[in-house]
Amino acid sequence: MKMGILYIVATPIGNLADISQRALDILNQVAVIAAEDTRHSQKLLQHYGIKKTLISLHEYNEQARAQQILEMLAEGKDIALISDAGTPTISDPGYRLIKSAHVAAITVVPIPGACAAIAALSASGLPTEQFIFEGFLPSKATQRKQRLQALSSETRTLIFYEAPHRVVEFFNDLITVFGPEREAVLAKELTKTFEKVMAGTLPELKNWLEADVARVQGEFVILIHGAVAATEDADAEIAIRNTLKILANELPLKQAVALTAQLTGAKKNWVYELALQSKM
Repeated sequence: MKMGILYIVATPIGNLADISQRALDILNQVAVIAAEDTRHSQKLLQHYGIKKTLISLHEYNEQARAQQILEMLAEGKDIALISDAGTPTISDPGYRLIKSAHVAAITVVPIPGACAAIAALSASGLPTEQFIFEGFLPSKATQRKQRLQALSSETRTLIFYEAPHRVVEFFNDLITVFGPEREAVLAKELTKTFEKVMAGTLPELKNWLEADVARVQGEFVILIHGAVAATEDADAEIAIRNTLKILANELPLKQAVALTAQLTGAKKNWVYELALQSKM
């Protein structure tokens, strides 16, 4: 008997129009849909007129449910895995099921779509060549700060998720560990009615949040510019100095520094130090 296929189907993170036609076709085609929260996912399926058997798969039942799903796949049934929003297994359960499917030689097919981390990164204006997705850090302050400290010298762009009741506290920790000059981006309620993507220093973003209690609501993606290596590559430093010199001849120093940092990916306070050294 031919075994079924396990489809990993991305769903919208807010705007229901962000689902792909291929995802809809697959959800209509499979025998069963495994969802993180069946009540939540039912709303999406009802919106598109999809009537399918739904079973739950979440962090508390994944091990037991995975065995049941593998048995159905072995019987030739195609199954789709979805999460509450976005791409399954990205800060959501499911990877144990997928690993078990690979071990059982079951075909696993990704159906790409929305992902809050990638959507935020694409609109951040931060370096995208290399990045690290950290998701949600520990809820306990001590453990959270320890993890941030371990990342303080990381040069790649950092991506975090954070809950509304902890977001201001998280910014306090970021400022303590990374310093007040570190550039960052706050992406709030992506694809939803009150979507906001803001760039600034960590204190500027924290102050914006605290200025209005309504802003500390919703779902947050926080992106942090990576640290600049203590010793810059000699050729890179020459290029940065040349860029800064050209811009400083045409713009006020503050603007020239900010634009140089943006164009080269260098840390803004390091570029400012170069400007002071060159007496621009």
